[in-house]
Amino acid sequence: MAQIRVPIDIRDLTLTDLNQLRWSGGPSHLRAVGVQLARVASGLAEYLVACPPSGLPIGKAAIDYSGIADAGLIHQVAVHGAFQSCGIGTLLMTEAEDRILGRGRGRAELAVEHNNPRARALYERLGYVAYNDVPEEWDDDGPNGTVVRYHTMCTLMRKPLA
Repeated sequence: MAQIRVPIDIRDLTLTDLNQLRWSGGPSHLRAVGVQLARVASGLAEYLVACPPSGLPIGKAAIDYSGIADAGLIHQVAVHGAFQSCGIGTLLMTEAEDRILGRGRGRAELAVEHNNPRARALYERLGYVAYNDVPEEWDDDGPNGTVVRYHTMCTLMRKPLA
């Protein structure tokens, strides 16, 4: 089996990247990404993308600094299906943690859906510890262009940052 090594750049998401994130969700999700991107200028959030040399995003992650004292909340983490299990998620999480530390915050927090054991396994491997379960909900795309309310259960996890 031949292997190819491709450099991955983790950089800030730009408005021009939004159209390239259709793999990560439908119109409702892209609107949510746009909301996070609008919060970046105010310092309340950061939004990262992972890109190969083409510059096209193949992974993404957001960080919210407004909700939890002394922490950054990592959310909207996703990797294009063709690139999962290649280390992209780990790269994004490492960069997110570095940025949280750079803001003088002492820990990272996140929520992972109960029906996403692969993501939870990644977070546990990276040192995150579960501390609570909570219901979550958000708008999602339904049939024929409708918007439906998505309900799920999530495990809250945290990791102290050194």
